[in-house]
Amino acid sequence: MPESSEAADRAAGWRARVEACLQRALSLGTAPSRLDAAMRHATLDGGKRMRPLLVYAAGTAFGATESSLDAPAAAVELIHAYSLVHDDLPAMDDDALRRGKPTVHVAFGEATAILAGDALQSLAFELLVEAPASADIRVAALRELAIAAGARGMCGGQALDLAATGSAAGTLALPDAMALQRLHALKTGALLRASVRLGGIFAGIDAATTLRMDAFADALGLAFQIRDDLLDIEGDSATLGKTAGKDQAQAKATFPALLGIAGSRQRLQELAGAMRDALAPLGARGAMLQRLGQQAIDRVS
Repeated sequence: MPESSEAADRAAGWRARVEACLQRALSLGTAPSRLDAAMRHATLDGGKRMRPLLVYAAGTAFGATESSLDAPAAAVELIHAYSLVHDDLPAMDDDALRRGKPTVHVAFGEATAILAGDALQSLAFELLVEAPASADIRVAALRELAIAAGARGMCGGQALDLAATGSAAGTLALPDAMALQRLHALKTGALLRASVRLGGIFAGIDAATTLRMDAFADALGLAFQIRDDLLDIEGDSATLGKTAGKDQAQAKATFPALLGIAGSRQRLQELAGAMRDALAPLGARGAMLQRLGQQAIDRVS
């Protein structure tokens, strides 16, 4: 789907907003200099900012102001940045390249990388606590992000991923597609769904609309991961900004290993349809969310 100039400008404006918010949050000058540098290295000057864009797209679709969405948009990106720092550690994926530059543990050492990830996570919740919103909204947002980041979300998915790494992913029986889908619904999908939900929380949407937005976000999360799996096979490190081919080298459980490349591409198209169906009743209000969903499928990095 070609992106209109208006939509592109709107997305660029949101990226600029969250970048400024992250710059402010990471310019407090209170952390030790090495830790501060590691946190900035992990967060600034890189990344697609997909999660903050989803916060803005979901929130503004239902009447929230951009300024009211700055804190949740920055908070979800800080959680994402922390997760990448820890995901790249030698005890996890042991990666040396992220966003086209050395990973934090390579640049600053493993101990500082662990501390930087911890500090970024804490800062995310600090931003939500101080958000200019009612106490009820802040508590709901804190709960949503905590669940997405914890054992029922990202950490739980990472634990399942570690357990599956080294298995004969290419020979998994078809029913294991559900297990793989659950793994990625937690590891990748939970934070993407939280991004959409945070926008809805700050916009005050009702329960029925939340369910519809969840259907979109769940399809998006799975599509995002399938595209990631395909890019690991088809992409190169220079374009991706991270090490290509690591999934196969580490015998990770992936959708191409289970479904094949053609089957994975077919599943992507099915998920694109599911996203369109979920957003259809929203009409023009869902246009930016639809564009973000399509970009997740079409991306080359």
